[in-house]
Amino acid sequence: MTVPTGFDVCGDFAWRRTPDRIEIVHGLDESTICDSAMIAGLLPLIEQGVVVGQAGFEEAATAVIRTSAGTEARSWAAFYDNSLDELRSGRSPFSPIHRRARSLVAGDSVLEVGSCFGFFALQCADDGRRVAACDISPGAVALLSANARRLCTPVEAVLGDATALPFPTSSVDTVTLIHLLEHLDETAATSAVSEALRVARLRVVIAVPYEEDPSEHFGHRVRLTESHLRRWADAVDHAGAQYLEDHGGWLVLRPVP
Repeated sequence: MTVPTGFDVCGDFAWRRTPDRIEIVHGLDESTICDSAMIAGLLPLIEQGVVVGQAGFEEAATAVIRTSAGTEARSWAAFYDNSLDELRSGRSPFSPIHRRARSLVAGDSVLEVGSCFGFFALQCADDGRRVAACDISPGAVALLSANARRLCTPVEAVLGDATALPFPTSSVDTVTLIHLLEHLDETAATSAVSEALRVARLRVVIAVPYEEDPSEHFGHRVRLTESHLRRWADAVDHAGAQYLEDHGGWLVLRPVP
């Protein structure tokens, strides 16, 4: 990475403050841009207070991804391809989480709630399952739809709120909420679990991080423990609950027939 005059080096990136924004210089390109590299580059800027809050992180992350190749389309394609490759190969910090979640899926159809970029949904589709994905961000839904078409991987990406899912009752075999509920307050989290149980025929799979300090830049609201999983399970109607610990906490619920 060549650092222009006036920029301060911070980890693998460099930055400077202008009257209306923070400018970031990075060395990620079409062969190296991926989810983990982008996050690793931004974390020192977060720790130094250069990038602040969820909005600041999302703006910086998007800017880094969009400037990693000659065109925006090539940048996003490389980001998706490289991120999926590192997840599949086990190089991503999220690989164990996705591997565990995929092992817990029951039946032939999956709905990923809070899908963001949709990497988990795309992997489930590659496993041969019928997959839908739902997110509250129009930009994330559009990106997933475009890249699913590019990759010829059938994923139905839908705009929707986890607390009011736009899917019929008992319409999907497994509904997943992977690292979603830490973004919600207690009432909304309980509503999201209830909605997932309404839509699922066979199973609801929930995963949350166990953090000493909630990651503000990721939009995490609360420090979660197993007691939260048990409270959510106690607050909804279900036919059975299983609790696991593997790179965070897991709650697997069986819907009432």
